[in-house]
Amino acid sequence: MPALWISHVDVSDPELYAQYAQHAVPAIENMGGVFVACGAEFATLEGHAWQRHTIVRFPSLASAQACYDSPDYQHALTFADAASKRALTIIDVAG
Repeated sequence: MPALWISHVDVSDPELYAQYAQHAVPAIENMGGVFVACGAEFATLEGHAWQRHTIVRFPSLASAQACYDSPDYQHALTFADAASKRALTIIDVAG
């Protein structure tokens, strides 16, 4: 069953965060992730008004978790940790 990786981000250091993206995008794509929404226009209806939102589709919940745990993505996170505040959820897509 496919799964979605849904992230919400507030960026404090755009230059450093760009380095995260430079490393994260290939790591995600190499693990089967397909970007569904990234940098799209949005409206916050409830809760914290995050600056950015990204949705990535993976073949399964296990593959989304494997991507997050991969050495390449963990390396990308070293840039994001100092440049942003994030929330990330992975969820099965209902059939």
